[in-house]
Amino acid sequence: MTLQQLRYVITISETGSLNKAAEFLYVSQPSLTSTVKELEKEIGITIFHRSGKGVSLTSDGAEFLLYARQIYSQYESLLEKYGKNGNLKRKFGVSTQHYSFAVKAFVEMVKSFDTSKYEFAIRETKTKDVINDVSTHKSEIGILYLSDFNQKIIRRLLSTNNLEFHKLVDCKAYVYLWKGHPLAKESSIHFSQLAEYPCLSFEQGDNSSFYFTEEILSTNEYPRTIKACDRATMLNLMIGLNGYTLCSGIICEELNGTDFTTVPFEDDDLNPNSVMEIGYIIRKNTILSHMGSQYIEEIKKFLIANGKETDTRL
Repeated sequence: MTLQQLRYVITISETGSLNKAAEFLYVSQPSLTSTVKELEKEIGITIFHRSGKGVSLTSDGAEFLLYARQIYSQYESLLEKYGKNGNLKRKFGVSTQHYSFAVKAFVEMVKSFDTSKYEFAIRETKTKDVINDVSTHKSEIGILYLSDFNQKIIRRLLSTNNLEFHKLVDCKAYVYLWKGHPLAKESSIHFSQLAEYPCLSFEQGDNSSFYFTEEILSTNEYPRTIKACDRATMLNLMIGLNGYTLCSGIICEELNGTDFTTVPFEDDDLNPNSVMEIGYIIRKNTILSHMGSQYIEEIKKFLIANGKETDTRL
């Protein structure tokens, strides 16, 4: 087994195509295929399913990739520190649920660094992918929330993946909608008032547990629901369909625009409010990099500026 073979497998998994991976790696597609087959024969597992639509990881391949990423990441770190080529860029990545404040903090953090010397990445993605990205070293930090409803499952998943959760702030539920919505000027909104409007939520994948939902109060029965994959689409649906979503109330107008507002959710006996414990996840026994520490500080600055009391510990 060689580092080159590991790089090939990682690249194929990221592109989902042997042809695209070969193009990216500057090797011929037959040579790439042959190298992977040799590796599969050596380790005694099938890493990829091959079909006319491309390639996908087998269950054995997904587990193998987890270790391959860790090993190759450590190799890149060694090259970065001890290699002859001093122009290798340091990498920093964040994976997050769809929070505009997380993107805003990332923007402010990146401004402090020379982007010609660093490779930055931010991924607004599904909850399960946030956990997987941090677990596999794809991202140093993940941003997500816990609640009374989901924390038992999420904490178990974090523990299984050798991750730990650090709380940033506690928030109650707000209704997020556009300023032209019929309910936008209400001082608070009851669940019954929302019945005739579509509830918007971020799609978590066909087979994902509803414990991974990003929206608080996900156990409520919503008569109308629409799922979206990205924040821009959700904002368009708010305007076009008078849709709404339930969120933390922490909104960055600089990124989302000034056409939207939040209204406190008014709970009742049948629809109690709940607390969102928003925080970040990292690998256990890990010290944050300089970039990671500054990113968390930028989040805290934004939260404090918006009247949220944060946990001052890193």
